[in-house]
Amino acid sequence: MPSALMPSALMPSALMQLHKQYRPALIGTRPMSSSADDAASSDAPAAHAVVVARFDDFYVAHRDEMARALGLALRDAALGAEAADEAFARACQRWGSVSTYSSPQGWVYRVGLNWARSWLRRVQRERERRPLLAQPHAIEDRPRDLDLEHALESLNDAHRAVIVARFYLDWSVAETATALGIASGTVKSRLSRGLEQLRAVLEDSTAAGGEVR
Repeated sequence: MPSALMPSALMPSALMQLHKQYRPALIGTRPMSSSADDAASSDAPAAHAVVVARFDDFYVAHRDEMARALGLALRDAALGAEAADEAFARACQRWGSVSTYSSPQGWVYRVGLNWARSWLRRVQRERERRPLLAQPHAIEDRPRDLDLEHALESLNDAHRAVIVARFYLDWSVAETATALGIASGTVKSRLSRGLEQLRAVLEDSTAAGGEVR
């Protein structure tokens, strides 16, 4: 089960291990095997340190925000945190390529969503195969009990992912489209329908005295 949110200043040990495991890929070289080669590549450790530092900076700057955004999109803060850590781990593996993208954080968002949805499908299939052992999916560290967050839960996955990217992450329509791998027109359509549904739910909440049903 996904763990609770982790402070951004503390990188998961798995990510630290990935720095060592994927060092050749990060610095674009193969491990040296001779002392002569080592001497010839004296600048490699410094280059590696710069690349790792850049990933570390990216992780610290975006991890908590991404975990929160994924938690809203997935309706589960703990799963959002797990999805963010999985996506950042994959970004670390591919940092040489991911760092060149126009929006590395968009790539992380999309990978996190895809990983979590795949995980949820596997859990559902397992429950269907073993109904006697099925337990309700635990929700840990839920978002604050606010009307807007309850209203977001009323949206389908596609509309919620677009609205979180557009308004919580403050991405443009084009950036949202790139991150989710859909057309800008699709983003606009989902935004329009999603916002219309949110408005209706929030109006119902206000009429009912603040309770979203």
